[in-house]
Amino acid sequence: PISFGVYQVRIADAILPLSVVFGMPVALGTSLGCLVANAYGGLGMIDIVGGTIANFVACILAWLIGGGNTIRRVAACFTETTTITIIVGGYLALIFNVPVEIGLLGIFIGSVIAINVLGFAILEAVHRSSISKKYVKKAT
Repeated sequence: PISFGVYQVRIADAILPLSVVFGMPVALGTSLGCLVANAYGGLGMIDIVGGTIANFVACILAWLIGGGNTIRRVAACFTETTTITIIVGGYLALIFNVPVEIGLLGIFIGSVIAINVLGFAILEAVHRSSISKKYVKKAT
C-alpha cells in the first residue's frame, strides 16, 4: 500500500544503490522487478514503462558516478533519487491529476527514505564487505 500513489516509499528501491558496486546486473534486475511490480500496481502502461526506464537510468548513472570513496557513493544515491523523482514524480502528477510539485515532492520524500537512508546503509555494508572487493571499480 505504500508503493503506489503520489506519496510512496518503495522499500525495494533500497537495493538500487547496489548498482554502484555490481553495475549492470543490478540495473537490469531492478528494472525488471519494477516492470513486474508496476504491471500489478494498476496505474497503466505509463507507470510500467516510465518506472522501468527510471530505475534503469538511475542505476546506470549511479554505477558511472559511484565507486571508490564515500562522497561518490553519496552522490550516486542522490543522483538515483533525483532521476526517479523527476521521471516518476512527473508522470504520477499526470496520472493522479495533481500539481507537478506534489508529484515530485511525494516521490522525492519516499526516494530519500528508500535510497538515501536505507539504500545507502545497505550499499555501505556491501561496500565494506569482502564480497564487493572484486566488483568495486578503482577510483580514477
